[in-house]
Amino acid sequence: MEDRYTEIAFDLERIIKTALAEDIGSGDITTMATVDGETEGEADIIAKENLVVAGILIAEAVFKTVDTKIDFKALVTDGDSIRKGKTIAAVSGRVSAILTGERVALNFLQRLSGIATLTSQFVNNVKGFKVKILDTRKTTPGLRVLEKYAVRMGGGFNHRFGLCNGVLIKDNHIAAVGSIAEAVCRAREKAPKNMLIEVEVKNLNEVKEAIIAGADVIMLDNMKPSVMKKAVEIIGRTALVEASGGINLKNIREIAKTGVDFISVGALTHSARAVDISLEVVS
Repeated sequence: MEDRYTEIAFDLERIIKTALAEDIGSGDITTMATVDGETEGEADIIAKENLVVAGILIAEAVFKTVDTKIDFKALVTDGDSIRKGKTIAAVSGRVSAILTGERVALNFLQRLSGIATLTSQFVNNVKGFKVKILDTRKTTPGLRVLEKYAVRMGGGFNHRFGLCNGVLIKDNHIAAVGSIAEAVCRAREKAPKNMLIEVEVKNLNEVKEAIIAGADVIMLDNMKPSVMKKAVEIIGRTALVEASGGINLKNIREIAKTGVDFISVGALTHSARAVDISLEVVS
């Protein structure tokens, strides 16, 4: 596998085996009943719409898990923006193995390419600004490592991978301890020494509290762009600023104009539509 997959290789094997076991169960009854097990052939994986590719090597790994002798020739790479009708890959070997792995391979490819495609649209909408588009933890359970990878292939950046990767003090943490100041103080005492502390705020008074408390990053949650702009002016260079909540393709450019450093978009992973990709046996 390519270097970019090294970080997910361990999880990838587990994820693929789980997906195949779920789909195949005790056996692919239709294929076993209709296709000679030794018949060889070739199939093409084709984009049925314009899209950004993600998961091409995952699709390959699916087929090779079904049958190690399958030959998979990728004709594009992850992160490529391709047009409708483009052949993504050519798969050859036992036709029965190709058909058995088809659905799982396409599920991954369609889902991840959908995330990469949507992310690319958000990124393109803020061209000209220094802001970075971030994902969130709103991912499909068990597939986070793949979905966050797809975000990067679309030009986005990853927020913390999990709860162990960063301090993000949200409204419920603040409610539990009593104040922003107390929450930040406790985080400074107990969190890893060099870890940034981020605080979610909902209004300008809370922005001021977060500044006084010494937050490293201030998340402006569900604020109107006009209020965000005021918040950015108040914060100045005392902290990095992240916008979050209610962000879509129509309003993201207006939000970028406020001067925030980051815009986190849960929709990248929780609302991305699976793109249309098909596999067609050609010989």
